[in-house]
Amino acid sequence: MPGSDSLFAGAVPDIYDRLLVPALFAPFAADLALRVAALEPYRVLELAAGTGAATRALAERLPAQARIVATDLNPGMLEVAARHGPDPRIHWQQADAMALPFEDRVFDAVICQFGVMFLPDKAQGLREVRRVLVPGGTLMFNVWDRLAVNDFAQATTEALAAVFPGDPPRFMARTPHGYSSLDKMYADVEAAGLADFAAAVVNHTGRMPSARDLAIGFCQGTPLRGEIEERAPGRLDEVTEAVVPMLRARFGPGRIEGRLRAIVASAVRHDDGPGHRAAPFLRGEG
Repeated sequence: MPGSDSLFAGAVPDIYDRLLVPALFAPFAADLALRVAALEPYRVLELAAGTGAATRALAERLPAQARIVATDLNPGMLEVAARHGPDPRIHWQQADAMALPFEDRVFDAVICQFGVMFLPDKAQGLREVRRVLVPGGTLMFNVWDRLAVNDFAQATTEALAAVFPGDPPRFMARTPHGYSSLDKMYADVEAAGLADFAAAVVNHTGRMPSARDLAIGFCQGTPLRGEIEERAPGRLDEVTEAVVPMLRARFGPGRIEGRLRAIVASAVRHDDGPGHRAAPFLRGEG
């Protein structure tokens, strides 16, 4: 179901925001916001803003005169984001990252939290980023590292494979954790005409109240939901409950913890020829 991998609609945005954002996305949002704020941008475009975890983290660190245009392909995600409270510096706007509705050279920085891997043509999406950046402007994005080093996603994927052994849902491996190759990122950034590519590993510990919250979050608050409903129509809750004991066996009863690992990357728009394209490197961080 690759065509529906970017669909976050219906009940998904609320469940995603309530269960997954605090545990998985908020720590990396804070990290990304600190890095972007250090650039001191005043006009920021966010792609794949989701329910606004990185948007809010960045707004807390930017001056009053800064402005953020936070976009997402899914209106339902932006509706949930807007409920967190108004901020006159943030403008929420539905937009397709593959064809951005903005003029050339208008943003000092473009950020994207866990969204680049959803682009159907990553080099084309990054060319759009370059187009809307001012000369010297920076793209900063993060992506999930391999499934094997992200405990919550891996355990849920394995549990669903046990429920559907003949046709296991592969959304997590295919898309969220399917863009961890540094060489591929570097090639896409270079193909888009961006320069000075750099990347670092960021590790956090994910914490959730229970294995049931983890099961509901992934099975019902991500596009895994569509894969489950396709395989077991009308049995979403039943499948979710079947996953719970397997996750509990892995993480234990009560509050659970798991490794989270992402890669944060940056690149710059230069207009003085091809610019300096540094060899890709990967630096470990906390």
